[in-house]
Amino acid sequence: MNQKVTKDQITYQAFTIYVFTFYFAVVGLTMLEMWIGFVLWGIWNMFNDPLLGALSEKTKQKGKLGKRKLYLIISFVPLALIMIFLFTVPANFKFWYFIFIIFTFEFFYTMFSVNTNAVFPEMFPTEKQRGDVNVFIKAFTMIAVILASLIPTFIVYPSLIPTIDPIIYPVEYAAEVASINTKYIISGIVLAVIILVMAILFIFFGVKEKEEQTSDFEKRPGFFKSLKITFSNRTFIKFTLGNMLVWYCFNVLLTIFPLYAVYVLGRTEGSMLIGITLMLALLSAAFFMPLQARIRKKYGTRKGLMLGLGIWIITLFPLILLSNNEISRTLSFIVFITIGFGLSAALFFIDIIHGDVIDQDALKFGVKRAASYYGVNAFIHRFSMILGITTIYIIFSGTGWSKYVPVVADPALREIGIKALMFLFPSIALIGSILFFKVYDLHGEKLEKMRQELEKHPELK
Repeated sequence: MNQKVTKDQITYQAFTIYVFTFYFAVVGLTMLEMWIGFVLWGIWNMFNDPLLGALSEKTKQKGKLGKRKLYLIISFVPLALIMIFLFTVPANFKFWYFIFIIFTFEFFYTMFSVNTNAVFPEMFPTEKQRGDVNVFIKAFTMIAVILASLIPTFIVYPSLIPTIDPIIYPVEYAAEVASINTKYIISGIVLAVIILVMAILFIFFGVKEKEEQTSDFEKRPGFFKSLKITFSNRTFIKFTLGNMLVWYCFNVLLTIFPLYAVYVLGRTEGSMLIGITLMLALLSAAFFMPLQARIRKKYGTRKGLMLGLGIWIITLFPLILLSNNEISRTLSFIVFITIGFGLSAALFFIDIIHGDVIDQDALKFGVKRAASYYGVNAFIHRFSMILGITTIYIIFSGTGWSKYVPVVADPALREIGIKALMFLFPSIALIGSILFFKVYDLHGEKLEKMRQELEKHPELK
């Protein structure tokens, strides 16, 4: 599964970290255009994610090719190529191209992600197996995100965004934008090559798909009935709303981080240090994975997640105290190392809890519908991007930054807005997530009874 995680996460994290910064600061779309594009993208996901999940469930297995592997083969080449096309923007169709490319990205990303996620509970049927393998899977996830963050920052060095005043120096500004744009394209090519290699290794050497019996296939409900069953599962809804808020936090932090590094920490001329700062958080998250496994054994999955989210809030607080000076830039390395603990908890525990929800559904209906659940989960937590871009739109518009310019009338007000996006709003989301998992009821004695019952039905594993 390691190649899957690396390929899957490289694409989505590169998208999250750089697409907003690129289209806002380099391409020059306004915040209103960015907001419209991401909202339409979210509406598209209302149909795209559940449909692709249900489509996977209702596809008959094709011998050795399998049903999940079929969609993986269809999607991995277009997904790799899109990493290049994200940064090749026609001069006269910037806004419409932005909408087209994020729609296309999401279609092929979801096709790949839903089917790889569906394989996880099928390949590792018990919670012990999921917990043990999750340590390695999430460690490789961190490696993937590190690659996604470091490759562009090294190639685009010395600057991720234009820094020249376009009003005073229009010719120099245009030349800087053209140079940065070319370097983003080169980054996309490098990422595409890595993705292709990882995908080939995963699909042809990593996927071991369980053969599905005809009787199991016939038990699967149709698309609309499957949606109704999934949305009526209250345990799942509590889980996925909590998960959505975690992803809201994750998306906002990754989206705003490059601008935070430049306009709060003052790393205008050192984009490599931007990547290194983010890398420290991701490396520490990988380092903390074995500790998360120990916490799970002692406190359980649900409590372990809630504890990790609470610590994440605490470690985000110092971000509002840092500023543009050498001491803050040095301290930022330490701060981002501590942030890795909460990040690792979210990444480690979420998949295990989701697997429990899928097992509970399988016991009730006599067939495992992993792809349907991952599809609906993807649909709901994609709202995290809509909520995130809406939050950014409101804050940026209210601080004189409705359109990207390196110099604004009130830099202090802009800095307050960026800091709020890095601490205040993510913290509110994490508190909300903790409350949802507080009322999440598939834990303790109920969870143990479910596992014991599942042991009596090996055909559902």
